[in-house]
Amino acid sequence: MAVDVNSEDGLIIRKLIPLATLPSARFNALCAEMAVEEIQDGFLFEKGDVNPQLVYLISGEVTLQAAGLVVEVITAGSDSAKFALAHQIPRKIDAVANGKVRFLRLNADIVKNSPPFIDKEEDNSYMVIDETESDPDDWMTALLRSPVFQRLPPANLQKILMGLEVVHFNKGETILEQGSAGDYYYLIKNGQCLLTRKPSPNAKEIKLAQLTNGDTFGEDALLSGAPRNVTITALTDISLLRLDKKQFVSLIKEPSLKFVDYEGMQEAARKGAVLLDVRSQDDYESQHLEGSINAPFFSLRMQLKTFSSEKPVIVVCQDGKTSEAAAFLLLKNKIEAMILRGGMASLAPAAEQEIDAPLSADDRPESFPQDGDLKQPADNSSNASNIILEDQIRVLKLENEALKNANQQLSEQCKNLEFDKENAEKQCRILHKQMEKLTQVLDKLKGG
Repeated sequence: MAVDVNSEDGLIIRKLIPLATLPSARFNALCAEMAVEEIQDGFLFEKGDVNPQLVYLISGEVTLQAAGLVVEVITAGSDSAKFALAHQIPRKIDAVANGKVRFLRLNADIVKNSPPFIDKEEDNSYMVIDETESDPDDWMTALLRSPVFQRLPPANLQKILMGLEVVHFNKGETILEQGSAGDYYYLIKNGQCLLTRKPSPNAKEIKLAQLTNGDTFGEDALLSGAPRNVTITALTDISLLRLDKKQFVSLIKEPSLKFVDYEGMQEAARKGAVLLDVRSQDDYESQHLEGSINAPFFSLRMQLKTFSSEKPVIVVCQDGKTSEAAAFLLLKNKIEAMILRGGMASLAPAAEQEIDAPLSADDRPESFPQDGDLKQPADNSSNASNIILEDQIRVLKLENEALKNANQQLSEQCKNLEFDKENAEKQCRILHKQMEKLTQVLDKLKGG
């Protein structure tokens, strides 16, 4: 009997992995062919079973056991129940119904036939989710909506979800500190947090962004290998799901990021790709690829609106490491990104003719400030370059203001220290006079 997509069973099945990732039309067609089975205190399958069908729990409770020992008890509606039960073939354990159980058997081929989110051509390795069918309050659905996760093979996604660890922080607690080493990738399950950055140790913190349910963070340091570049503080009591660095690299980074060599970059640029240099402005002005635009990585988050999802972006840095973090950020925001493998340091001498020499003061465009300009790109990216420049200037002004505030605070501290010094010297003079008087009294007593 077919399953009504709008029924209670249909809503439960819609959240199963990878069914949650199927487009509506395909999911509806699949429901028309499936049937929910029922069993009372029996085996759903036994150890050694080679039937390749996936078995999902719809209602009730199932015990997974081996040699009579309980391995796990799965309850319908739990996170574990969103995955197929013990799907390895041949089966390594028994699945036994605890009382009345309703379940679903599906052909395993459905896992292999999900089109990607970004690519327009058919690709059987990746998944797509229909956002209109999702529950916005479900952290797992929010994760599946992410363009990065939609690119991942279903097997990777399952390993990620099974490897997530829950951690909690109280309001006001520091979750990550700028300058610390990267160790985990985080997903917000429930709560809010604030991203801030200090341009220098004594500067005032600059507020960068506020994150909430379903948002992710922490990947920059894992990708670039550099210390954390922001501090993240809990604005409310917050529950997080975190994935360790090793799993992040193998399950998310490696299948998500795409690299091109110099020739591949040239070909993509000829087809309209944007060359984005995420090094500092000083490094960019010293030497950069012709036609590229500059957006230092620390300010890229605030400049995302200047990029079009219609044009792919090739990210360039000095050695390729910062480019990985930048490309990941672009992918999170539905912008197709590739990385110049090895960065500027990898370019062969034959490519040097495509690299612009340092800009002199006379060569700088008059329309841009003399102390903070970009070389105007050779393609139609000039408008984007102008907008990016404006954002850079705004960020630099914020940092300059923060430095002024910090300088003012230091000046006030110096004044206070000078005042304390004067008081200390005054007290020393008083004590010295008292000591002289006491010495005189002591001399008289000795003389008497």
